[in-house]
Order: sequence, then structure tokens, then C-alpha cells
Amino acid sequence: MAQYRHILDGYKVLDFSQAVAGPTVTRLMAEMGAEVIKVEIAPVGDPTRLTFRHGGVRSSLFAQHNRGKKSLCLNPKTAAGSEILKALVPKVDVLVENFSPGAIGRLGFSYEVVRELNPRVIMCSISAFGQTGPLAQKPGFDTIGGAYAGIIDVTGELDGAPNFPGTALGDTSAGLSAAASIGFALLHRERSGKGQYLDISLLDAYFHSHETNVQAYSASRGAINPTRSGRHSPSYCPCGLYKGRQHYFAIVAPNPWQWEAVCDVIGHPELGKHPDFATNDLRVQKLPLIQELVEAWFASMPNDEESMRVLDEHHVSAGPVLSIAEAVNHPHLRQRGTVTVLNDRILGPFEVPASPLRFSDFPQQPPVDAPHLGEHNIEVLRDHLGYSDERIRRLEADGVLHSEDR
Repeated sequence: MAQYRHILDGYKVLDFSQAVAGPTVTRLMAEMGAEVIKVEIAPVGDPTRLTFRHGGVRSSLFAQHNRGKKSLCLNPKTAAGSEILKALVPKVDVLVENFSPGAIGRLGFSYEVVRELNPRVIMCSISAFGQTGPLAQKPGFDTIGGAYAGIIDVTGELDGAPNFPGTALGDTSAGLSAAASIGFALLHRERSGKGQYLDISLLDAYFHSHETNVQAYSASRGAINPTRSGRHSPSYCPCGLYKGRQHYFAIVAPNPWQWEAVCDVIGHPELGKHPDFATNDLRVQKLPLIQELVEAWFASMPNDEESMRVLDEHHVSAGPVLSIAEAVNHPHLRQRGTVTVLNDRILGPFEVPASPLRFSDFPQQPPVDAPHLGEHNIEVLRDHLGYSDERIRRLEADGVLHSEDR
């Protein structure tokens, strides 16, 4: 692996996390070259190992979010298991966990304990609602965070029910927030020599994604109360989804010169400078007419490819709403490496999203694979803690260590 040195080469991470948000952080760090020791609680390990099990053998979900990590599977509630983990804390730079608030403390690894063991450690806790506040102890997952953040309320049709997001926006954005926070905390440690504690929540990450809604509500003193508006933005026009021949198209063109380009495309250049359409606010009021005109143009076109060609020719910011299959196979996503292939030892090759983090000095992603449960028990204990083979066998016999047959 030496030829694949990356930006976090030499950094070590003790990863107590499971599911998606926490593993997103440590997967990004593993892809940047950090050594990530994933602590899995015996005998099941990360619960995502039990979902999307193809052929009843291997979870592609687990493989996607845990590639590049080492699996240490043990019972942390035993004295010997706790001893192992406490001995590992001084060996690492970062500790990540995403249990419910307080659970890591009950396991014996509160920040106070961890800091005593390693004053330079960066400890990052990820939770649904954060470690403090009235909701802190409430159980929650991605969609619950989106519900409390007001994000889900702005999806769907105005007179209908809100829509389910369809993807883990909170988990992944919280993971990116945590990864950025850890990087900045490591930078601060380089200057100060001190570690610190990071409290990252899905709710905070979701709420942070409001680009207009919160300020519009607050600055208008409640006169503007954003809610779901169907296929179109309630604030900008044109800005929404328009029905094409085979796909819906996203068009975002609210500025005057963008609006003029749209008018030229749809065969109504006279509307580009018409006083009734001169401002964005006036166009928002005329959204039904604009939607009718734009969709009539799409219907007149021979196919979506030609529609896209004409839109591009006029420099209109637009794109087709692709299916998952179409996105995975789109030449741009494939050429940029946005889609990457995970060559799993059990499942074989399959495609997953690549890391969105790009570095000019480290253009090549290291080849990484997800671990089997407890695959690295011996390696971690021997190489990091100096345990003898006999001692490791005794821990296996005593049920402290666990690994799956493979």
C-alpha cells in the first residue's frame, strides 16, 4: 500500500461508530490514508452487516460504508475487553462514536476518561440531536433529524403530504461536517498540542442546509412562512422541475439574462424584456403561465437529448432528472470518478459513491475493502499492543474476542 500514501497517512482512528453517519466520517478518513480500527461489539458487530445481505452472506451496505477499515470485534463489557480499548486510546489520534448521548460514557469511554488516557486525542461524538438540549436523549435517525429541522416540511406538494427524502442527507452531511471538524481540530492540535471534544448532530447538519427559508421567515418577522411548494421554488422563477418528453428537467434561471435565454429557447423572445416579467417577483406570480410555456416547448421537441442540446446552446442552467441507473452510468460521473467500483472479496465488483474530497497532491484513491467481522483482531492486538499469540488465543477462548468464519 506504500504507493498509495495519502493526506492522512500515519494518523490512527479508533472508531466505535455504526450505521451510516459515524462510518461516513471514518470511511472518508480511511480513504484519505488514515488507519481506522473499527470497534465492533460481539457477537453481531455493526448492525448494517445484517441488511442488504446479498445471497445471505455479505452486506453491500456495510461494505460501502466501511471500506478501508480494520475490524476489531470484542466484548467491551468484559474487563479484558475494556482493558484492550483503554490501551488503544493512547495509540490513536482520533476517537469517533455515534451511540446515543451518554452511552459511550456508560461503556467507560466518556471524554473525561479518554482525555485522561490521551490528552492529544480528538474525540468526535455524532448523534441525532447533539449531546445537549431538550431533545438530546431522544432516539433518532436521519429522517427524524430532517423532520425536526423543517427540511421535510418543504418537500412535496403544497396541498399534500410532505415527501420522504429518499436518501440519507443528514447522515452523510453530518459525516462530512464531522470529517471537516476533525481535520480542523487536528490542525489546531498541531499548533497547540491539545486535543478536544467535538459534538456533531444530524439536526444541526440538516438545519444548516436551509439556504433561504430561515432568513426569509425571520427577516420578514413571520410574514413569509416557507413550506412545500411542489415542483417549483416559491422564491425564484424559473426555478423548478419541468416535464420533458422522457424526463423531468431541472431549470434554474432566475436572473434577467438567464430569463431572456429561456425565452429565446422556448420561442417567446418578446417575454424576455416584457415589463410584466421584468423581475423575479413578477415571474413568481406568473409561474403557472411560465410552466405552461416551458412544458409546451419540451413537448414540441423530438426528444430529451435535443432539448438538452438547445438549452446548453443557449447557456441555460438545466439538466434532466436522472434515475439512479442513469446517474451511475452517466459518462461524466464515471470519468470524474464520482462513481467508483468496490472490488469486494465476497460480492465481487459493484459500484458505490466515491469520496467527494479531492486533493491535487493525492489524485489516486487507495484500493480499499471492507473487513470481515473481527478480521483484524490479531493484527491490532499484536502490532499496536504487543499481545502474544498465546494471550490472544486465551482471549478468544474466554469469549472476549470474536470473529466470523469466512
